[in-house]
Amino acid sequence: MNGLYDVVVIGGGPAGAATATFLAQQGVRTLILEKARFPRFSVGESLMPETYWPLKRLGVLEAMQKSPFPKKYSVQFVTAEGREARPFYFYETNEHESSQTWQVLRETFDEMLLDNARAHGVDVCEETIVRDVLFEDGRAVGVRAVQRLGETETEFEVSARVVVDASGKTAFLGRKLGIIERDPGLNKMAIFAYYENGIRDEGIDAGVTRVVYVREHQGWFWYIPLPDNTVSVGVVAAPDFLYEGRERNPEAILNAEIALSPFIKKRLAPAKRISDVYAISDFSYRARQCAGDGWVLVGDAFGFLDPIYASGLFLALTSAEMAADTIVEALNADDTSRSRLERFGPRLVHGIEAMRKLIYAFYTPNFRFADFVRKHPEHRMHLIDLLIGRIYEGTADPIFDTIAHYCALPEPMPLDLASPTIAYTE
Repeated sequence: MNGLYDVVVIGGGPAGAATATFLAQQGVRTLILEKARFPRFSVGESLMPETYWPLKRLGVLEAMQKSPFPKKYSVQFVTAEGREARPFYFYETNEHESSQTWQVLRETFDEMLLDNARAHGVDVCEETIVRDVLFEDGRAVGVRAVQRLGETETEFEVSARVVVDASGKTAFLGRKLGIIERDPGLNKMAIFAYYENGIRDEGIDAGVTRVVYVREHQGWFWYIPLPDNTVSVGVVAAPDFLYEGRERNPEAILNAEIALSPFIKKRLAPAKRISDVYAISDFSYRARQCAGDGWVLVGDAFGFLDPIYASGLFLALTSAEMAADTIVEALNADDTSRSRLERFGPRLVHGIEAMRKLIYAFYTPNFRFADFVRKHPEHRMHLIDLLIGRIYEGTADPIFDTIAHYCALPEPMPLDLASPTIAYTE
């Protein structure tokens, strides 16, 4: 660290590393402050196909293509009774190689992105905890942080023209400013673990993401193949549903739900659990602002959606790309005001709201996408486009007019703008 940075990024996960790289590629002097020492554990292994484009721009596409990560060509839904629907193959609407994506080990993937940021000239300080964002006259001007080197702690301040919060679900700045809003209709939690020797498919279905309904249509399992004959398995549902009549023991709850799922139980019959059992709550929230004077939120620091459609890493990378380009324009104009920095917000939120509607539809009792596309085959391609990640263009939006006949779709969560005239543009 030396002198004034143009941008300081809180967090070196995918959103932070990507934002910093996109900035550095355009000549912006950038610093990442990351609390952990990489590699470190994280969950959220499945990519959407449209991550191809930010990965390509970041310069890591070739490394991904050479990696041992399982290739993902489709998503398949499975009923609670174990009946498998026809997979939604991404190439049905996209003949480009980008229709194929990956299931990633996050410790490996995240370290790849952080190392890539370094390779592009970004300064990175690991084991560094940001204590506060510094403000002068209502404008963010830097951060106060503590770096731990062995037994030694060093406190320091860094000045910057823009502060980017990429702190993940910590949502450091959004919570400090009191602008985080929970989505009351998506109060869910996840309990998950990793298994060795779970049954996997071969060929094009070797990397398929399976979404398996739980009993009473109250939630779902994910079943995701990973390298080294490992699978990630988790159950997502409302806490009250998972806790009902049980001790609040994540391991016992996960084992009980697996025993009640014919599909998951069969797949894990020859498997051995090789990890602790983890639990995550506080699903689905979003900040009312994406930016302010001198600050920007990206990735999970801006908002987090239920992971049913594996949108987390896609939203991390695309929000990073949009925000970085907006920051570059702001720096070049010497205008880091809220009205300038928030310009990417409406487009980003349009995409988030599309995924949010799809999530609400999934949780609607007695609604099944397999049944829906049989009744409305004209929307099969729209649905696949959404599963691919084509959520910003608006081309798949007609599906929601039809889904609304079956489901109570949510009203949009508000995005407060300093310049309400900013419009979403495709």
